[in-house]
Amino acid sequence: MKVLIIGSGAREHAMAWAVARSSKVSTVLVAPGNGGTATMGGKVRNVAVKATDIEALLDLVARESIGLTVVGPEQPLEAGVVNRFREVGLKVVGPTAEAARLETSKVFAKEFMKRHDIPTASYEVFRDHSSARAWLESCGSFPQVIKASGLCAGKGVVVAMSREEALEAIHEFFESRIFGEAADEVVIESFLSGQEASVFALTDGRDYRLFLSAQDHKRIGEGDTGKNTGGMGAYAPAPLVTPEVMQRVEEEVIRPTLAGMTADGYSYTGFLYVGLMIDSGVPSVVEFNARLGDPETQVVLPMLRSDLFDALLASVDGGLDAVPFEMHDGAAATVVMASAGYPDAYETGKAITIDPAVNDLEGVLVFHAGTQREGDALLTSGGRVLSVSARAGSLKEALDRAYRGVAAIGFEGAYYRRDIGAKAL
Repeated sequence: MKVLIIGSGAREHAMAWAVARSSKVSTVLVAPGNGGTATMGGKVRNVAVKATDIEALLDLVARESIGLTVVGPEQPLEAGVVNRFREVGLKVVGPTAEAARLETSKVFAKEFMKRHDIPTASYEVFRDHSSARAWLESCGSFPQVIKASGLCAGKGVVVAMSREEALEAIHEFFESRIFGEAADEVVIESFLSGQEASVFALTDGRDYRLFLSAQDHKRIGEGDTGKNTGGMGAYAPAPLVTPEVMQRVEEEVIRPTLAGMTADGYSYTGFLYVGLMIDSGVPSVVEFNARLGDPETQVVLPMLRSDLFDALLASVDGGLDAVPFEMHDGAAATVVMASAGYPDAYETGKAITIDPAVNDLEGVLVFHAGTQREGDALLTSGGRVLSVSARAGSLKEALDRAYRGVAAIGFEGAYYRRDIGAKAL
């Protein structure tokens, strides 16, 4: 079968790598892909179609006789790509635009969790500056977490440690419009203590299968300092997600979420990302994503022993509970190499050199994100440029291998955190 993967990041590169390993897959097309997927060779090739151009994607599927489409990023989900594909009888992995509101509207997600008794922080919703300011001026406790309701590429969150910081944040959201329409609605929620971790499920709407848990590193600076990013590295499994914690997540979050979505008329299919805060073994939901995370995908997929394609197809056709879904022993880690200046302004077009010896490093995989090919040259084209992953028998060895991979890659201004996985070690 031919498979189409929609997206252009390291997540989609990792998906292409995983799906192409299946003997049941003849061709993997990536739309639009990146400089890494352009040169994978074998079954994989790029197609110059934008991830949000739904009609062009439909034409591509018809022209190439594609049997299964997998949606990587959130923007096409919000635009209704799954709805449109299903209208014409095509098989597609992902939730509808209505179900994807678990990610695309934080107000929807918070109200859903409240309605279905899913553990999360207490919250207030504001739709104008004056009411948010009045509430904050009367608020007696800080920190407070301020979130733009819409999609902001992982950057629309401010943990305000003081009233002054909170007031500045809502001014930027409502008045300066730094996130545009995404901040037409703003959620202010109580601060949850503990450590963050992520749990990922693949579901057909009724049954689900769990990938390994992971822990992302959102802050740009070492020691979890500085601004939020799309993610600077990750590892799997996350030690704080013990079997007991995972059981609670299934019983208190995943099952009620799937049942609640069905009861509300939005049967949820595809990937479900549950971002958690875990305090003394008690999980609370920080956020949902309607797709796999990035960079977490680059560690959870290398840890999957079973055929990903079989599970993806079953998430569309049903019967997911009967499909093998086994994990490797050990651990995986990934280190993101970013452009200088990210997550603020940064330059692109920097030449990237990758020592061919990286291909001989045991367990190391280089997934491209913000890269593009110009002739024989590989150039930077985004803030997060590469995700260097590795799998090994232990987390320490996986990290050592990943950093050896990083050392074999260079481009002007390359930045990466040197403390990925330090909390777990």
